[in-house]
Amino acid sequence: MRLLQLVDVYYCLISPSLYLHRGCTDILCCILFILALLGYFSNLAVEARQVAMRIFEDYTQSWYWILLGLVIAMVVSLIFIVLLRFLAGIMVWVMIVLVILVIGYGIFHCYMEFASLKGEPGADVTIRDLGIQTDFSVYLQIRQTWLAFMIILAIVEVIIILLLIFLRKRLLIAIALIKEASRAIGHVMSSLFYPLLTFALLSVVITYWAITAVYPFMALRYLNAVSCSPPTFNSSNVSAVCPDAECLFAFYGGETVYHRYLILFQFYNVFLFFWCANFVTALGQVTLSGAFASYYWAYKKPDDIPAYPIFSSLGRALRYHTGSLAFGSLILSLVQVIRVLLEYLDHKLKGANNKCAKFMLSCMKCCFWCLEKCIKFLNRNAYIMIAIYGKNFCTSAREAFFLLMRNIIRVAVLDKVTDFLLFLGKLLIVGIVGIFSFFFFSGRIRAVEDAAPSLNYYWVPILTVVVGSYLIAHGFFSVYAMCVDTLFLCFCE
Repeated sequence: MRLLQLVDVYYCLISPSLYLHRGCTDILCCILFILALLGYFSNLAVEARQVAMRIFEDYTQSWYWILLGLVIAMVVSLIFIVLLRFLAGIMVWVMIVLVILVIGYGIFHCYMEFASLKGEPGADVTIRDLGIQTDFSVYLQIRQTWLAFMIILAIVEVIIILLLIFLRKRLLIAIALIKEASRAIGHVMSSLFYPLLTFALLSVVITYWAITAVYPFMALRYLNAVSCSPPTFNSSNVSAVCPDAECLFAFYGGETVYHRYLILFQFYNVFLFFWCANFVTALGQVTLSGAFASYYWAYKKPDDIPAYPIFSSLGRALRYHTGSLAFGSLILSLVQVIRVLLEYLDHKLKGANNKCAKFMLSCMKCCFWCLEKCIKFLNRNAYIMIAIYGKNFCTSAREAFFLLMRNIIRVAVLDKVTDFLLFLGKLLIVGIVGIFSFFFFSGRIRAVEDAAPSLNYYWVPILTVVVGSYLIAHGFFSVYAMCVDTLFLCFCE
């Protein structure tokens, strides 16, 4: 963590040494920042640094094409949602067929690459013999890589086909639920853009947490390096470089409470991060649920639907339900912090030979993982009940739990089948964008071969586009999933 050497001179005031100098903060800060970066990169391996520079060069050469690919993914997702609004039943079956065809083409392409490398020198080398290579294109030149890709895609294809065969009767009910969700989203189109607000709020939370987490270490690294002594301060070159610099008394030596309990402060910071992030997520769920519930319970659609359902629901959530959202987020955050503590203990016990302790720790990690999933599911439905009736969190959670228990078969089947269909939609969008980006960046499209950038590793923009496309598709389909859950719970009610 060499980046922890980055400095703010203001923290000189709390140095554990006897005397400190301050002054010329801007110039000294810039100099120390540059020196810290140089020290960080100089301690990296030469080969890793070269790979990092090549990846950076690839991003500079292809960033506008990456943005274009993400825009295409957003347009495809939006077109897909609009088509679901008018042709939900047909689009679901088209989506299922296209997913099977896209994965099938992936299997065919892997087989062709596998067959074309037959007899090539060095193509029969195994991945184990090859070891870890910084140039990932080397792995694409051996047959075993394409064989592994082909086997993985074949297994995914078989699993999807088997699920479709066994759930064919439930698919019709799930399609009807998606049709109704499409009508609701058609009347509340602004809901498709609400994930942008959630993303912005989460970005603020993550940025604030990262700065708060790194700041103490930056201060401590600097504090131990800038102590000064009054007898030698005037004769040093510090006063010549910085005329306003002073050597001031801080406090007597020894560790302070701040230094002794720094790890506890970091865990407290992690806890606040989870709490704020879960609160932002809960706010989005309540807002969307309130908008879609106003659609479901409207007697005459769309006359009885509020003019601005998203803004109305967001206003109600902020004005009346902030305490409920904070309480539900607190419960989930406590479980997540316990999971972090267990991971910390697991990291500390890696060198231990006590198998019993490792077994107990693994069991506790598994139990708390299951508990977190259950709390997330219950919180989601509790937030829907809060949006419908406006009651407090505990009452809404109890009513949602008993309502789900009375309809446990419908919940277990319809909810998961609908999630599976929406996952296929995300998989289809990612597959389409990923295939086109692969052919473009690898220079295999003759028509635009000259327009493709010259890259060191063409997998860098491809992977970026694929991950970005999934996040974009997930943002659109998360609105769909929330709409389906809200309408389903309203129907059960």
